[in-house]
Amino acid sequence: MGFKGRKSSSKNPPIFSHEFVIQNHADIVSCVALVFVIGLLIQATSPFAYMFIALHHNVSTENIGPEVPFRYTYGLKDICVVFFYFLICIVMHAIIQEYILDKVTRKLHLSKVKLSKFNESGQLLVFYIMTVLWGGDVIIKENLIFNISALWEGYPHSEMVFMFKFFFIIQLSYWLHTFPELYFQKIKKEEMPERIAYASVAIVFIAAAYLLNFNRVGICLLVLHYLSEAFYHIARLIDFVDKEERGSKAGYMVWHVFFVLARLGSVMLSVLTFWYGLSLAPSNTGAPGDFNSPTVRVGALTAVVLLQVYLMFNFITDQLRQLRETAPASVRKLTVKPKQVVGKKKGDGKKQEYDELTEVDQNTKKNLKQRTQKVK
Repeated sequence: MGFKGRKSSSKNPPIFSHEFVIQNHADIVSCVALVFVIGLLIQATSPFAYMFIALHHNVSTENIGPEVPFRYTYGLKDICVVFFYFLICIVMHAIIQEYILDKVTRKLHLSKVKLSKFNESGQLLVFYIMTVLWGGDVIIKENLIFNISALWEGYPHSEMVFMFKFFFIIQLSYWLHTFPELYFQKIKKEEMPERIAYASVAIVFIAAAYLLNFNRVGICLLVLHYLSEAFYHIARLIDFVDKEERGSKAGYMVWHVFFVLARLGSVMLSVLTFWYGLSLAPSNTGAPGDFNSPTVRVGALTAVVLLQVYLMFNFITDQLRQLRETAPASVRKLTVKPKQVVGKKKGDGKKQEYDELTEVDQNTKKNLKQRTQKVK
């Protein structure tokens, strides 16, 4: 008598398979990031690990104290820092997904399409709120709200405080991490082009503001844009939760207002800085870090304005499409059905024709009918 082999109840996929990497990508990436952290504790590898974790290119020459913080510029070592925090963004993405979004979506019972959109909005909302608060704090400390001329006075703004430079490092790291997340989150092919285009445009504009020393106007434009996008994703999340669609309509109305104001504010800041302010500032294009030339100014202004026009065009097109879908038809075709006679017999047609004849014709027809019967 033989015993049947026990079937394995383990559902773990094979090691190094695609499914294994997707399920355990957060643990794998966190182990890679932990290697750099542990490297700080070892004297032989400490300089190498320090290059990936800490900010570099310190240019402070004054006496450092509480009132005189460290100041940094950009350089090649920033690539290493961006890579490390790129790994941290992947880990944070997985933490938010597992401990917040997944617990919420289990109660909502959404379809696959809505589930993907819900996760996207949830991740971006956390990032946008963090960025708006962080960027707003930097703007206030740099006195850019009540002193608008600080956007162009003293250009090039190549020296940044720690939190100012770290802000741009995290921005680049976050948008770079969205590319591997397309694989980790199993995003559908039809959704990939839009997300890739959005992340690519963000990286190009943020890197340009960082490398061309337009960081002051860049952080203001980012905060404006992210604020309007935060309201959009709040309204989108409410739309998934609110079945009566009362809160979602109010949320979308608030987003419409902030979206239009953000577009107008971005155009005004760009024109004021690139067309008016920097043209009056003294230009020394031969100096390192000074890109205050007519070509660069016009190119930067054109890029920002075209982006705002493109976003506004898509917004108006989408609103018109929704109006066409929801508006009732103004003209309805009326179909008139022919009247049907119920209970009509076979001889009713002949009887109706006979009744419609005159009296003389009726007698004539009657006589002819009698003669025909006699002949038969």
